[in-house]
Amino acid sequence: MQLCLHPKVKVKMFSQSHFLCVLLIILVSFSFSFSSDPENPLVVHDLHRHHRTRRLQSPSAMDVTVNVDSFGAKGDGSDDSQAFTEAWKKACSSKSDVELVVPRNRVYQLKPMDFSGPCKSQVTLKIYGTIEASAKQSDYKDSRHWILFSNLTNFRVEGGGTIDGNGRKWWQSSCKVDDSHAVTFLGCNTLEVDNLKFRDAQKMHLSFESCVNVKASNLIVTAPGDSPNTDGIHVSGTQNIGINNCLIRTGDDCISIVSGSKTVRAEDITCGPGHGISIGSLGAGNSQAEVSDVMVSRANLMDTTNGLRIKTWQGGSGYATNIRFKNVVMANVSNPIIIDQHYCDQDKPCLEQDSAVEISNVLYENVKGTSASKVAVKFDCSKDFRCQEILLKDVNLKPLADETAQASCENVSLNRIGTVSPTCS
Repeated sequence: MQLCLHPKVKVKMFSQSHFLCVLLIILVSFSFSFSSDPENPLVVHDLHRHHRTRRLQSPSAMDVTVNVDSFGAKGDGSDDSQAFTEAWKKACSSKSDVELVVPRNRVYQLKPMDFSGPCKSQVTLKIYGTIEASAKQSDYKDSRHWILFSNLTNFRVEGGGTIDGNGRKWWQSSCKVDDSHAVTFLGCNTLEVDNLKFRDAQKMHLSFESCVNVKASNLIVTAPGDSPNTDGIHVSGTQNIGINNCLIRTGDDCISIVSGSKTVRAEDITCGPGHGISIGSLGAGNSQAEVSDVMVSRANLMDTTNGLRIKTWQGGSGYATNIRFKNVVMANVSNPIIIDQHYCDQDKPCLEQDSAVEISNVLYENVKGTSASKVAVKFDCSKDFRCQEILLKDVNLKPLADETAQASCENVSLNRIGTVSPTCS
C-alpha cells in the first residue's frame, strides 16, 4: 500500500533530517576543536589547570615506580645499603620519569651512600619511612658525607619521612674534621627538597653545595641544643635558593650561608634553640669570600645564642653585600643583631691582621623582641675596612630584666629610619 504524504509533511521531515545531519557535523567538529594535536584527539585542554594541555598516557608512558623493598631492603634496622644502591641504579637509568619509594613504617639503616647522576630522566625520591645512619664509626672511614646526592638535574625529595643522623655517639667525642654531614646536595641543578624531617645529625643536617635553582620547604630539623656543630641548613657556593616554612632547632646555626652563595631567600623560618641565622663565617685562613643578595624575612627566633649574625675572620678578603633582614621577631635572644669582623673560633687568640672581608649595604627592618644580653646591637667592624651602608629601620629590642638595652658600634657607617632602640650614642 502506498502511503501518500502531504507536501508540507515531506518538507518538515526533510528539514528534521537536514538539522540532525548538521548537528552531528557540529558535534564532531566541536570535539576535535578541543584537541591540541590534530593527529591525536586524546590530547585535550584541561580547563581546571589554566588551559594547559595534557596527553592521556598509555601505561608504558607513565612514571615508573621503583621500591627499595623490591631490591632486598628489610627496613628492620639492619644494613640496607646494598639494596638502596641497586634501587638507585635502576631509578637513575630509567628512560621514563621515575619515583624511588622508601616505604612508611620501617627503619632503613644505611652506611655512607653516594647517589650520583646524571640520571636519564627526572627522579623523585619519596621517603615515607625512616632512613637511619649506621652507628658504627668504622663504616665512615674518611667520608665527609653520610648521604650525598651529586650531579643531579630536576631532582626532588619529598614524602614526610625522617632522616636520622644517629649522631649521639659522635657528639660525645666531637671533632669538626671527622664528623660526616648528614645529607649533602652537591652540584645539583633545579632541586626541590620538601616535607621531610631531619634529626640528630653527626654534624650539619642538610647542606647545599655548588647548587643552582634550589627550593627547600616545609622541613623540620631538630637536634639537642647542646649538640655540637649541628647546623640546620648550610648553604655554600649555591645560587638562587629559597628556604621556606622551616622549623629548625639545633645546637649550631639554624641557617648558615657561606662563600659563593648568591640570591638566597629564607622566609617563614622558626629558629631556636641554636646559634641563630648566620652569614659566615667568611675569610678563614686568609681566604677570599663572596656572598651577595641575601634576604631573611618573617623569621621567629627563640632562645638562641645569636640572632642575625654576620661573622668574618681577620685576614680574609672579598665581600658580603646587599643583605636584608626584615620582619623578624626575637624572644630571649642573646646578641640579637651582630656584625663581627673579628670572629675567632679557635683555642688560641687570633692574630691582628689588616685585611678583612668587606661588609656593606645591610638592612635591618622591623626587627623586634627581647634581648637576653645587655648589648642588643653590636657592630664590631674592622678599622681598616669599615662596615658601610648599614641601615636600621624600625628596630625595637628590649632587655628581659628591668635594664636598658645597649648598642655598641665600632667602625661602622650607620643610618637610622623610624624608631630605633637601642641606638649608638
